[in-house]
Amino acid sequence: MTRRVVIVDDHGIFRAGLRAELGDAVDVVGEASDVDSAVRLITAHRPEVVLLDVHLPGGTGGGGAEVVRLCRPVHSETRFLAISVSDDASDVVSVIRAGARGYVTKTISTPDLIDALEQVALGDAVFSPRLAGFVLDAFGTAGGAAHGVRDEELDRLSVREVEVMRLIARGYTYRELAAELFISIKTVETHVSKVLRKLQLSSRHELTRWAEQRRIV
Repeated sequence: MTRRVVIVDDHGIFRAGLRAELGDAVDVVGEASDVDSAVRLITAHRPEVVLLDVHLPGGTGGGGAEVVRLCRPVHSETRFLAISVSDDASDVVSVIRAGARGYVTKTISTPDLIDALEQVALGDAVFSPRLAGFVLDAFGTAGGAAHGVRDEELDRLSVREVEVMRLIARGYTYRELAAELFISIKTVETHVSKVLRKLQLSSRHELTRWAEQRRIV
């Protein structure tokens, strides 16, 4: 089945390139470049999936999250997959809280994007690998602490800092962590220092206990 898709992004060149890459794998029924035109287009075409940039002009300044909030209550059959160059925690959290079913970065390969669109159309949640653990943990799907507490504390960390925190809590050495994330040991040390400071912890032991208490190891 060819899924009916709307592409929303404020860069025409990106929309054109994305449409060409998707080819006949999906049926692109329209494109929009801002919040207001996106809402009108989604209302008119009622696509199965909206491929949605996070940062968009128009509306009241809420970007992609605003599009989701305005459309989901009216068009419950339409699902939203966010796509962005950003892997910033605040961007991920805002659009998922609004009701998007997934979030991928623009480095995703074409086959993986086509697969993600299909999964979202079927009702599954899809995230880029390095965001998945963070999103699931931040929204409490694994149980543990109350949403308010976990969101407040995890939102202090960048996506990369969350990755580092989880691996440290799992017992990775700095060298192993550097190899896993393709960064230098010095960069690992910098991230760990920032994580400890932001969470007001003093050691790896305390960090591990903090993560275990929240079931996010």
